[in-house]
Parts: sequence; structure tokens; C-alpha cells
Amino acid sequence: MTQPRVLVVGAGGIGGITAASLGEVGADVTVVSTNAEIRAAVERDGFRLREDGEERRVYGRIVAEPPPGEKFATVILATQPPQVEAAARTALPALADDGDMVVLQNGLCEDRIAAICGSERVVGAIVAWGASMVEPGIYDRTAAGGFTIGRLDGSDDGRLRGVGALLEAIGPVVVTDNLRGARWSKLALNCAVSSLGTIGGDRLGPLVAVRRYRRLAIELMTEAVEVARAEGVRLEKVSGTLDLDWMALTDAEKKAPIGSPGLAAKHALLYAVGLRYRRMRSSMLAAIERGRIPAIDFISGEVVTRGERHGVAAPVNRRVVELVWAIARGGEQSSRALLDRLYEDTRAKS
Repeated sequence: MTQPRVLVVGAGGIGGITAASLGEVGADVTVVSTNAEIRAAVERDGFRLREDGEERRVYGRIVAEPPPGEKFATVILATQPPQVEAAARTALPALADDGDMVVLQNGLCEDRIAAICGSERVVGAIVAWGASMVEPGIYDRTAAGGFTIGRLDGSDDGRLRGVGALLEAIGPVVVTDNLRGARWSKLALNCAVSSLGTIGGDRLGPLVAVRRYRRLAIELMTEAVEVARAEGVRLEKVSGTLDLDWMALTDAEKKAPIGSPGLAAKHALLYAVGLRYRRMRSSMLAAIERGRIPAIDFISGEVVTRGERHGVAAPVNRRVVELVWAIARGGEQSSRALLDRLYEDTRAKS
């Protein structure tokens, strides 16, 4: 059988493990990375994957730009959100006429990519696992999981199923007819996990052990849920288990931060989720450390901007956007103290 031709654009944590995993099962994978250090490391030593205390190497093709004249049935966009539109435009000439662009980014990027290649060629793939690149070419899978995939119009077809079969090499795949609902639920979770991880400068496990940080996380998710409702989105459970509609604070819980049995249950569930993904580190913080533009405008920034359209306030997400940009510009440093300041700053506003 002919090996599927796949172009993976981006070789950070998610992109590197995606490319290597597909290569291990026989896909014909080409990776595009603009980072010369990553290319040199992979060309020399292959993709070095660390998981469960063991390391394995997968050798593959890595280039600085899509090879001229070559066509790929699947283009997987694995950059950070601020680079995704440029990545899609660069990769578009290499996409086969009957091929698909697969959007792995957090946020609501499918509409942006549809404007470039057409909505019928876009597959949204929500990543439910974690990874980091600890050094150029060395990848650490920090959490198990798979994908939820779908099309913007909710349709199902053979090509979508083909993408799902391909991604099964990395983790289990669920097909949804409500991609927007699944995306908004993951966005709400990212507002908490990625943003707080960036500001606090720590992995998820230690952060969720602190009650006030869990409270911040629930408030951030609540604002995202309220904006999603204003947009008419029907939210889906994250990974089939975490119900964001239920996690959102009620009016009574907003006024009574302690003592409510319902609120205690929400804290307990968030703590359990945090322990499951305890080794997960914010990819946005990693991007800042590498001198890249943070993705905060695609996460909490989306909640703030879309909330303004509907008259829905999102003060905690707004403050998160300000602090992440301050970190990126060198005016603040990620720390528990900065998370504590976020908590105090937002008490009168939340």
C-alpha cells in the first residue's frame, strides 16, 4: 500500500511527537521547521522521544520550508497560534487538491485557516495530551490522551475518517459533529491551564494544589463559558468527562467563594484533573522562553474580545492577558507571587 504523505509544519513539543509517531507507523512524513537548531539536532540524532523513563529515536526528513513541487495528502499545522496563518499560507501550495489541513492549535483557529484554504479542506483536531520540547530535538510526552476531530460544518466523510485513522498512531480519536462546542470547551480549559501555568511558571500539578489558584481557574473558565453561551455555542465535555457548563460558577457561587457543596465538588474535580495532567507545562510559557510571541490573544484574548461584542464582561481573563504580555515583554517574571497578585487584583472585579 502507498504510504500516506504527511507534511507537519512545526517541530515543537506537539509537532515533534506527532511527526515521530506517524513516522514510526510507516507514514511518509516531512517536517517543516524554521528553527535551525531543531533541524540540526533532528538531522544528527533523529527525533528523541522520552516517555516513561525511556528514550527512543525516530529518524525522519526535516526541512526549512515545504519542498517545491511536492504534494501532500495531509498538512498538519503544529505551530503556536500566532504563527498558524503564516504556516498555512506557506504550506498551501504543497496541499493536494483533495487534501486536508489539520489544525492542532489551541484557540479558535479553524475559521482563520478556512479563509486561507477553504472550509471544506479544514479538519479541526483538539489535542487532549501534553508534550514539551526540553531541548532542540528532544521531546517529552507529559500527558497521555488523543484527539477530538471534526469539520466546521459538522459533516463526516471519508477524508475526515482518514485523518482520524492517521492520528490514531498518537492517541485515540473521537469524531464530533459539534467542533465549535468542543473547541470552546477546550478554550475554556486553556484559559485556566495555559494562562495560569504561564503566570505561575510551574507545572499544572503543583498549581492545582493551591485553593486560590483553583478558584482563579474556575473563574477564568466561567467567563469563557458565559461568552460561549452568548455566541450560541453548545458546549461539549472535554475528553468526554469534564462538563464546562457544570464547572461554571453559578451567581450564588460567585458571591460565596467558600462553603458551598457544589463549589467544593468543582474544586475537587479540578484538583483531580490537575493531578492527571500534573506534569503538563504551559506551551505558551515555553514559547515566551524561546523568544516567541505568546498565544494569549488566541486564548483569554478571544474570550475578552468576543465578550465585548455581546456585552459579557471577562475581567479575570482581561487581567491575565495583561500579565502574560507583561511577562513576554520582560516587565514581569512568572512566579507564584504574580499569581497571588492576579488573585488579589481581581477580587473586586470577578
